[in-house]
Amino acid sequence: MYKIYINEIPLILKQKELVTVAEQEDSTILLAKYTGKLKHLLQYIDLCEKGTSINKIILYAEDYKQLKRDFLSLFVINKAAGGLIMNEFGETLFIFRRGFWDMPKGKFEKGETKKQTALREVNEETGIKQIEIKYKIGVTNHVFKNKAGIRIIKKSYWYLMQCPKQKLIPQSAEDIEEAVWMTIPDFLSNCKPIYKNILDIIEKYQNKVKV
Repeated sequence: MYKIYINEIPLILKQKELVTVAEQEDSTILLAKYTGKLKHLLQYIDLCEKGTSINKIILYAEDYKQLKRDFLSLFVINKAAGGLIMNEFGETLFIFRRGFWDMPKGKFEKGETKKQTALREVNEETGIKQIEIKYKIGVTNHVFKNKAGIRIIKKSYWYLMQCPKQKLIPQSAEDIEEAVWMTIPDFLSNCKPIYKNILDIIEKYQNKVKV
């Protein structure tokens, strides 16, 4: 399965056999078989970009690998890395930029590893130091268009990090208006809107903690 957000709408690619009965019966899900034609993929991408009342789009195929290859061929892929950062008081670091709540992350620089990128970007965007990476939480994918109108997939690697609580310095050059320490329950209750890929990473972190 491959999940990507386009205009905050989840579009999922699946092997035909993995489509569940619940998904087939859910009227809020647009379920479609891949015909093998790229123009059909573009129609669903365009639907997401224009906005739809559908909660989710699932595209499936008997040949999942070909479906994924064809889908990714329509985009340029940029890689980024960042973190869900916890302090000693059980608070998490969140940032607000461009109208949404987010967590610190940024794109790779030449020669960097994923972890090096994550640590550098967290430091640059929030000013924190003494950061320790604990483990990888997961990967998210979302689409945006650059100034030339080219569709870009931002593939972001997310790590659980820890550091002492300290003053936060939002990086205004990256349009970060706020940086705050907050417990996850308070954040989910009081901060809106939140990028859906951030909600996915929080959920994955919480599921790992429960295990």
